[in-house]
Amino acid sequence: MQIQTRLFGTIEIDDNETLYFPSGIPGFENVKKFVLLGRQEAGVPFFWLQGIDDPDLAFVVTDPFYIHPDYFVDVDDEEITELDIKDTEHVLTISIVTIPDKIENMSVNLRAPILINTRNNTGKQIVMKNDTFPIKYYIMNKK
Repeated sequence: MQIQTRLFGTIEIDDNETLYFPSGIPGFENVKKFVLLGRQEAGVPFFWLQGIDDPDLAFVVTDPFYIHPDYFVDVDDEEITELDIKDTEHVLTISIVTIPDKIENMSVNLRAPILINTRNNTGKQIVMKNDTFPIKYYIMNKK
């Protein structure tokens, strides 16, 4: 399938790579289908979560374990069931990055990671109940 995106022009998407978010992403509940772009590029810490239902929507994302070596995800049993997670080896964890005008204030949301079951391509952004990790973790200057 082809989609016309705001940032990348026309791109070809393999249907097998489509990620389905039954609840959307908070604030963007109407967008249910996404695809990851650029993740396969070695040594690149940032990639894109591109909306398919809304091709103008794209989030910069990263691997939170790369950003914060002591990172962990605290997930409720309900969320594990909702995503049909049977084995943590088949879970991809990503976090949304915010890039403001002043690049040195770039931050990543460690409190609300996105979990993707790579077996069934189902995803969900969860909000961890504990406050171990901040919503704005400053990547460059560790504010």
